[in-house]
Formats: sequence, structure tokens, C-alpha cells
Amino acid sequence: MDEPIPVTRDVDHGTAKLMPDVDRERAWLLTVDGAPQSYVDLDVPEHLEFEYARRLGHVLDTVAAPGLPLDVLHLGGGALTLPRYLAATRPGSRQDVVEADRALLDLVVEHLPLPPDAGITLHTADARAWLEAAPADSADVLVADVFGGSRVPAHLTSLAYAREAARVLREGGVYLANLADATPFTFLRSQLATFAAVFEELVLIAEPAVLRGRRFGNAVLAAAHHPLDTPTLARLTASDTFPARVEHGPRIRELTAGAHPVRDEEAVPSPEPPGGAFGVG
Repeated sequence: MDEPIPVTRDVDHGTAKLMPDVDRERAWLLTVDGAPQSYVDLDVPEHLEFEYARRLGHVLDTVAAPGLPLDVLHLGGGALTLPRYLAATRPGSRQDVVEADRALLDLVVEHLPLPPDAGITLHTADARAWLEAAPADSADVLVADVFGGSRVPAHLTSLAYAREAARVLREGGVYLANLADATPFTFLRSQLATFAAVFEELVLIAEPAVLRGRRFGNAVLAAAHHPLDTPTLARLTASDTFPARVEHGPRIRELTAGAHPVRDEEAVPSPEPPGGAFGVG
């Protein structure tokens, strides 16, 4: 059998590279301009390599009874890691993936094809424009994992955007986002304030070193109109190779103190990561 070789291609928003994992036979890492975007094991789609992806997966595991199909909207596609995960863990789910980079999607489906019965529909569009046109009460879960380079775009951080997300979610629905920041957490705190203005319950999942301000890193935000299963989330995240903390209730209010919801006209992207924070050689 021929050894898999890296694939490099110019896509709409940079240079994408698919690199095989020498330790897993059909596993691949996707980078764009050197920044890791996704990791996929075609043989074991339930495997989530990145810590933030595992935390998103933990929330997805707890939003409904195990195996129950869900209607899920993904803003941001990458190599379709979480859509593949849900297709494997919740067969019969209907999933829409919105990715602005058509050439990136073409690369991914060419080299990392989706199973024919995955129930995943791909759309090329701006995430917010697609969200604003989406029907109300049409999704059980909305997953936002959109990065321009290594930064969350400004137009996906505002109060108007959060309200659109809430409109599209059904009663009992859950909003999930992958965010990144470092002390003094100006961006993260503004996001907590923004989503607290729209949703009744917020949960934040991140490594203790990130929450203590020791380094730049990812934080997963979950928002809903009902309490989330924080005891189960705490147990799952604590058992990870890189354990994380689950913050909610008073701790969220403490983090949000003094921050204000973001209006469209003042929205800014998430901060630029420090050199080497997310890069791959």
C-alpha cells in the first residue's frame, strides 16, 4: 500500500495543507496558512484529537439522550470533524455545514470523503449571512467554529449575531462556540456579556492555565435557555488528557462583571494569538 503523502493547495482564503498522521493509518491534520484547523480519523470519526474539539464533543454528548439524532447547524467547516463525529455517534442526524471557503471544502471532500449516508449537507456562504436567512426554530444545536486565520471574525461576535443564533435554535436548543483569548480576557468577557444578554444559561470550558491567565488558549462557550448538565461535563472534561474546568453560575457573572454586550458597529475579531500558540511547523 502506498504511503499517504501531504497535500498542499491554494484555497480561497490561504494555503491549505493536509498532512497524514504517521501514528494513525487514515488520520489527517488540516492546516491553513500554518494554523491547525481540523484533525480527522476516517476510520474512527469518534476520535477527537484537539482538546477544544473534545470539549465541544462532550457538550454534544450531553445535550440529548445518547444516540438520539439531532438537527445541527455548523458555522465553519474545516475538515468536517464534528459533523463526522455526530454522524457516527448520533446516526440519522441532519447537519448543515456553512463554510465560506469553497476551495477548502472541495479539497476536504476530495481527499477526506464523507460517508454517503452521513446526512451532512455542505453550503458555501458567509456564516452570518446564511444564519440570518435560516428558518427560525430549525436547529437543535448551533456550533460556531469560524476562524479567519486564527481569529474569530468580528461580525460573529455581536449582540445582533447572538440574537440570530437564538432565533434559529429550537426551544431547548444549545449554542456552542470555540473562542480564544488570554488575560485580561477583554474579548472573552465581551462574548460572555453578549450571550448572557440573549441566553439564560452560560457555561465556559477551558484549561485552568488559560482561565488563570497563564497562557493564550481556547475556551468553549455553551449557551442555552435551560440548565446544562454541568456535573457530567465536569466529569468528562476532568478525565481528559489535558483536564479542563467547567465554569457556570456565579463564576460566569464574576468573569462578566464590567463587560458589555458588543454592538455590530464596535465588534472586533478575537485577538491575534502570540507567535507559536497554534502554529504547526
